[in-house]
Amino acid sequence: MELLNDVTENRRFLPTGLQGIDALLGGGLRQGQLTEITGQSSSGKTQVCLCSASHVAAMQLGAVIYLDTSNSFSPSRIARIVDGFRISLVTEPKNVKLERVLSSIICKSVFDIFDLFEVLRQLELSLKNKVNNGSSKICLLIIDSLSSLLAPINGGKYPQGRSMMISVAMILKKLADEYNLSVLVTNHMVAGNGAPKPALGESWKTVPHVRLVLSRERGSNICAATVLKHTLLASGHVMRFAVPR
Repeated sequence: MELLNDVTENRRFLPTGLQGIDALLGGGLRQGQLTEITGQSSSGKTQVCLCSASHVAAMQLGAVIYLDTSNSFSPSRIARIVDGFRISLVTEPKNVKLERVLSSIICKSVFDIFDLFEVLRQLELSLKNKVNNGSSKICLLIIDSLSSLLAPINGGKYPQGRSMMISVAMILKKLADEYNLSVLVTNHMVAGNGAPKPALGESWKTVPHVRLVLSRERGSNICAATVLKHTLLASGHVMRFAVPR
């Protein structure tokens, strides 16, 4: 009964604000789970991350930790996203709303695997303290892009690269489960036998609870999200959605 209550009562969905993705996932990013967004360059991966962070912060669902590995985080893009919300979630001036949203998104630059381990360690300490003192809870962790940190350590210079990758996976899933976080990571595509495939290989593909691959219509803001892996859905389900321009 404890496990059932945990699933039905304590695990909620955090909406991304992108109607197609939220519909596809049954409500958005499920807390307690790791969701991976993969796709080729310019397919909309960062836009999904920015929209998710903006929407969660605007709805005052909790704080967002945004780990930026490639200088892709942009306050001006956050401003455009917030300004484009169709329904005002709180009646307040635009500048006040934007300031509130940005103050709820904690962005940190992370440029190598060792930085990532340290940031995750500090995050876990912070989460423990917040549980103990009852302060505002972090509900969403975003890493854009995780593969840019993990791909360089697989083989070659770092013989322990695979074990470090698995360690990152275990830490992320532990944080998601123990602190009821939604974890959203992005992954790039690499050349495969006949078609591109998500990077990081066979060892990684078992890690995410949910994997979506994005594609984008040329010269358009219309994207499609296809299920590669899901705890409840069969692979192959597709939904279209529009990203903010």
